[in-house]
Amino acid sequence: MQKLYYTSHSPIDVVFNKSSRDFVVDEVPLYPFSGEGEHLVLKVRKKDMTTWDLLQKLSEITGVKVREFGYAGLKDKDGLTTQYISIHKKHESLFDDIKDENFKIIEKFYHSNKIKIGHLKGNNFFIRLKKVTPVQAQKLENVLDVINSEGMPNYFGYQRFGRDKDNYNIGKEILLGKKYIRSRKKRDFFISAYQSHIFNLWLSKRVEMSKLFNSFELKELGELFIYSKELLKEIKSQEKFLKLLPGDILHHYPHGKAFECLDIKEEAKRFEAKEVTLTGFLPGHKAKRATNEAGEIEKEFVSECEEFIEKMNGSRRFAWIFPEVLEKRYKKEEAWFEFSFFLPKGSYATVLLEELLHKN
Repeated sequence: MQKLYYTSHSPIDVVFNKSSRDFVVDEVPLYPFSGEGEHLVLKVRKKDMTTWDLLQKLSEITGVKVREFGYAGLKDKDGLTTQYISIHKKHESLFDDIKDENFKIIEKFYHSNKIKIGHLKGNNFFIRLKKVTPVQAQKLENVLDVINSEGMPNYFGYQRFGRDKDNYNIGKEILLGKKYIRSRKKRDFFISAYQSHIFNLWLSKRVEMSKLFNSFELKELGELFIYSKELLKEIKSQEKFLKLLPGDILHHYPHGKAFECLDIKEEAKRFEAKEVTLTGFLPGHKAKRATNEAGEIEKEFVSECEEFIEKMNGSRRFAWIFPEVLEKRYKKEEAWFEFSFFLPKGSYATVLLEELLHKN
């Protein structure tokens, strides 16, 4: 599906290659490693390998089964990536002097527990864009400043939907009982793609709605929304691009608990300070639902899957995140624009890149 951009600039036509020279990812652990304990933590740098490729290769070299390794998140194949892998300390000697052209163990630590999915704060990214003119470089700087200030929609990236962008349809067919896949892991993956599709559709709607509130006057908004004049005023007066609504499910940012938005004036101030953020609905029986005006919008997208919602484990996901642009520079002689930034876990660098360039 086509994601709706929130920034208003025209597309920036530059060159990006998702290669190990131009795309670098460094995992940021959730906590510092203690230096003692039963588990060995390996800091591994790999080139053009998925996390699964790495684990399989380590298993082949050492004889340790893949299921014995711990990891915090999955990394894409393309690019140069650094991540942390854990294994029980009894296997330590097997990991001495391992040499491979596609990966390298660059540090070792000890820790008291195995690394598990989600045990990461986020990732630092480095991206190099090529064939960038001085005018384009200035435009890129300006848009990055906006993203650094405003944040950005936390869409699921293209990786979730497959090469043919059809994974979500397979997931829907599984839920409808029209398709059977033996592997539970694959079934769950396709169903999660369907949940991601619903989430992206809903988020595009909220971006579209926020665009309207930022573009039109109260009188015109009164013709578009069946809200009281007082509520329209409260929504339009919010400083940030993304507008919060009564009944939204918000979340303390970046850590904390989810809660219902009862006072949009007060919560908009905390959203502006990046203390809280909006969450979106991943369809399923365990997920908290939005209420009031926010709930009415959510219902539009939930209605499509209401008949099989009990077959899915739902949750809430950050709908808006606040990237930290760490550095940016233009190398005029090479016509390169380089920038680095931090994203919280579960977010996609490619989504930021699409917002920046206005290109899929």
